[in-house]
Amino acid sequence: MYAVILAGGGGTRLWPLSRPDRPKPFLPLLGERSLLRATFERVMPALAGPGDVAVVVDRLHVELVRAELPEVPARNVLAEPVGRNPAAAVALAALTLERPGDEVMVVLPADHLV
Repeated sequence: MYAVILAGGGGTRLWPLSRPDRPKPFLPLLGERSLLRATFERVMPALAGPGDVAVVVDRLHVELVRAELPEVPARNVLAEPVGRNPAAAVALAALTLERPGDEVMVVLPADHLV
């Protein structure tokens, strides 16, 4: 099993907290951890390691993911070429990540507690 965390979005709907340079997944809205970090930590006990986590993010926020989740391999931080919708982000992960074809992919939004 591996997890794909969707952390795309432009930071426009939760203004003024969320901004284009720091969208909702990167904010500590429910404690001291960002929503992205909290999601990562929730799924880790069920996985073998950080290499079993991938994050799909707007290309403008790749460095935010790397700073927030340095333990996730760089190859697992997937930059969306064009922001579309969750289905496109899931398709990007399914087509890009090299995993066995019969392995279960769990898809989680980074902000599902909000």
